Amino acid sequence: MSTLRNRTVFITGASRGIGRAIALACARQGANVVIAAKSDTPHPKLPGTIHTVAGEVREAGGQALPLVLDVRDEKQIRQRIDEAGEHFGGIDALVNNAGAIRLTGVEKLNVSRYDLMHQVNARAVMACSQAALPWLKESDQAHILSLSPPLNLNTRWFAQYGPYTTTKYAMTMLSLGMAEEFKRYGIAVNTLWPKTLIATAAIEFEVGGPQLMAQGRKPDIMADAAVSILGRSPDTMTGQNLIDEDLLRQDGMTDFEHYRYEPGDKPLMPDLFLD
Repeated sequence: MSTLRNRTVFITGASRGIGRAIALACARQGANVVIAAKSDTPHPKLPGTIHTVAGEVREAGGQALPLVLDVRDEKQIRQRIDEAGEHFGGIDALVNNAGAIRLTGVEKLNVSRYDLMHQVNARAVMACSQAALPWLKESDQAHILSLSPPLNLNTRWFAQYGPYTTTKYAMTMLSLGMAEEFKRYGIAVNTLWPKTLIATAAIEFEVGGPQLMAQGRKPDIMADAAVSILGRSPDTMTGQNLIDEDLLRQDGMTDFEHYRYEPGDKPLMPDLFLD
């Protein structure tokens, strides 16, 4: 029997990209998947809504609950997490996937954009984890997984887009703190980050355009790594800053070519914050 079968996984920002991929990977193992995101109606440029992903989750073998959620809204976070817990009879895992990005330095970045990144990246990890805590305490396989990088203090990662860096590192620092704080509850708290660029809408529209996509991998590699983490007993791995490829290699995987966004031998671009 799969370790995620009948487990309930609450995923923020799950209407597209890495969040959607994690939702489908969990569904293939028979999980109950909560697709929580702002995308209630179709975006003119971006495919996917919480409802289309819910349909895909059901087709993949999981149960789905699509919920409209703005992770900046503390009251709404609590309402949606409680709604999900009551619907499925509990919550076993929270995946903090929602993110905002703008690779601009202090001189040119609007303060309002910094506020957005801080709210969606850092603050949401605290708010969602706090709201989910009563439910996670009741699970015997409780996990919090945040998609944020290892803490790399090389100044190159602060020089051009320090504001974004601080919000992503804050996610990791909160996770390291919660791993210790929640250890007494048997809740595992880890972070996951890709070794290479992941081809998503955020990359296409905010970072480098379509030409960069060819140097990236599909979101599936992050999804497979996430499922590997969420399927483990909480006491076997907590307080870790994990890298997708490294984790899957530990699981015995040796061939990663099928994860390429475009077939070929073009060098893959390392992701941010990894030297």
